[in-house]
Amino acid sequence: MPRATPPNDIKAATRSYETWLGQHLTLQEKDLQLKHEQMAQSVSAFLRATFYRFVQLWFAGAGDLTRAPLVLAVGDLHLENFGTWRDAEGRLVWGINDFDEAYPLPFTLDLLRLVVSAGAARREGNLKISLEDAAQAVLSGYLAGLSAGGKPFVLEEGNSWLRELTGKSKDPLRFWAKLTALPTLERPISPVLEQVLRGALPAGAKVRFAQRVAGLGSLGRVRVVALTEWQGGWLAREAKALA
Repeated sequence: MPRATPPNDIKAATRSYETWLGQHLTLQEKDLQLKHEQMAQSVSAFLRATFYRFVQLWFAGAGDLTRAPLVLAVGDLHLENFGTWRDAEGRLVWGINDFDEAYPLPFTLDLLRLVVSAGAARREGNLKISLEDAAQAVLSGYLAGLSAGGKPFVLEEGNSWLRELTGKSKDPLRFWAKLTALPTLERPISPVLEQVLRGALPAGAKVRFAQRVAGLGSLGRVRVVALTEWQGGWLAREAKALA
């Protein structure tokens, strides 16, 4: 991880990062402009969109925290980087669901960044507990996870309260209406990408490929969704460019 002196301002840092990123993958200029606009809307949005700047400032000013043991860190960690999914047994599991910026980094970076995002959420009125309580919850949860050896957080008997909470915020009709309304891609995708997406869906499914604009940290990268209506319901798989 380079530790050069950070650029003097966020605009210089952003230009430098996007120039580098554009050398490794195709960027959607229209989506990048949307990202820049969303960065200006709130502190939380700015934090989510600018991990490249956060890590620069981290190594420049976090002192002893930067010399903590290295782990495969999440990197771009924040409060909105958690969600639910079904595991191989069909159980609902909760946890971190975005590893775009995973990299060997001091474990302290993940903890500090998560608390910083809690501070941003509190500043915007989206978090009711104090920042001190949020920091303590992050630390306690991290220690509990280490003690359990990384055990999955399954939303069944022991964590049914969280299942009830997350279930209230999800509307499948709204989700699928939004996803199926995505515009069909006008140009063919690469054979490798098509093979991967088709391979993740039932054999013989009639697949439509669509382009999706979503996220903040990865906004500007190509995202392709494969959609199919299969045995009475919709299925979808998504792929996005990884730097």
